[in-house]
Amino acid sequence: MFKTTRALVLREVKYKEADKILTVLTEDEGKLTVSARGVMRRGSKIAAACQFLTFSEMTLFENRGKWFVDEAQTVEQFLGLREDIALLALGTYFAELLEAVADEDSPNPEVLRLGLNSLFALGSGLYAPEHIKAVFELRLMCLSGYEPALDCCPVCGKEEMDSPVFSTLGGTVLCGKCRNLEYGETFPLCEASLAAMRHISGAESKKIFSFSLDDKAAKRLYTVCEAYVLAQLERRFSALDYWRQVK
Repeated sequence: MFKTTRALVLREVKYKEADKILTVLTEDEGKLTVSARGVMRRGSKIAAACQFLTFSEMTLFENRGKWFVDEAQTVEQFLGLREDIALLALGTYFAELLEAVADEDSPNPEVLRLGLNSLFALGSGLYAPEHIKAVFELRLMCLSGYEPALDCCPVCGKEEMDSPVFSTLGGTVLCGKCRNLEYGETFPLCEASLAAMRHISGAESKKIFSFSLDDKAAKRLYTVCEAYVLAQLERRFSALDYWRQVK
């Protein structure tokens, strides 16, 4: 069976002498593992389209329950990422997150769109890398079933909170005076950083990056978004550690 889809290459592993095993995130099938045979041979027509962090149109065929790349053409290579080791490391972290939340036979076009938009913004320098990272992390959690409760304090019900804090365990924002051990570790926010979180969670996809913060509020946002991802997914990401070393 043949099928044509557009896919982002999240991971590549060399197999035998000239093949690669690719993990791709597709528009209509979710996450797939596909074999790109002969892709490492000189003159391969699918080599460029099967590179890591490349968005391509692929024609796949299935044989005995396994998918193989028959044809592939590049749609976007995000070349800006490949010119800066820190940007590439951050893009790799994005790919690791996408792979962690994606499932086979469970397409989520919004997740793919978020990944593509974030990689494009990163490679094009549209915003600071830390800004893009925070937006990507929080929005990805929202699209993957981990949307935090940011409307009001669950203890006192206030929407406008004094000295708000965020619980990464419960995904809840609380008034500073309402924080307690029941909600686990909490991180301090401020009015501006909380407003940014609400914007990221609820804005149209094309507007999620469009906000600005002063340095103090931005640092709080960056800390909370990363901590929330790590707490909810309960794992570390090697590319994140590497990005911290080289940024």
